[in-house]
Amino acid sequence: MKKVLLSTVAFIAFAAPAAAADLAARPYTKAPPAPIAAVYDWSGFYIGANGGWGSSRKCWDFVDPVFGSFAEGCHDATGGTAGGQIGYRWQASSWVFGLEAQGNWADFKGSNVSLFDPTVRNQSRIDAFGLFTGQVGWAANNVLFYVKGGAAVTGDRFRRFDVPTGVFIASTGDDTRWGGVVGAGLEFGFAPNWSAAIEYDHLFMQDRTQTFVDTTGAFFATDRIRQDVDLVTVRVNYRWGGPVIAKY
Repeated sequence: MKKVLLSTVAFIAFAAPAAAADLAARPYTKAPPAPIAAVYDWSGFYIGANGGWGSSRKCWDFVDPVFGSFAEGCHDATGGTAGGQIGYRWQASSWVFGLEAQGNWADFKGSNVSLFDPTVRNQSRIDAFGLFTGQVGWAANNVLFYVKGGAAVTGDRFRRFDVPTGVFIASTGDDTRWGGVVGAGLEFGFAPNWSAAIEYDHLFMQDRTQTFVDTTGAFFATDRIRQDVDLVTVRVNYRWGGPVIAKY
């Protein structure tokens, strides 16, 4: 029995290295590729729509060629607005630059009783405005913060009414007024090529001297009217071009 056990152990000792040599080599497995980060690209042309609210501060001064000017008081002309915008942006690293044109319908109305003549109510309205601006922004992937500035134009109309009766007395007709605008916005890319933003703008509009005429076309009065405008709008844009680029 001892001879059999010794013979078996000797056989295993000699056979094991040979069997190990005959085993197939372990196959080589390539490491998985590194993940690719998707980076949002803000470059390209875009077109969109916007809507929101606006308020225009108006201050009137009655102007007399002999006795000078007399304050008539101020009022806020407020209301809704809706419109569209078109522009182009290009991105360099995290910086984004752009140009944009915007046109809006508006219904900003307000009035006050004249401090100089309490029998007269002064009324103003903005029925349209346009913005032509440049933009500088900073992007964190699909989130963009930007500031803007440029030129602004408003379509104004001024009227006077008799306080006791409410009857129309005189008006200036349509007035196109130019000024400047500064603003800021926060935009979020929520889908391929689509983004949404909220934006605030302040319009610095020039002072204008307006001549009022009555219903017969005869001269009625002259006023110097000062105004500025504040806007808050929500915007949705569609951009041409790929929404993301691959970056290792």
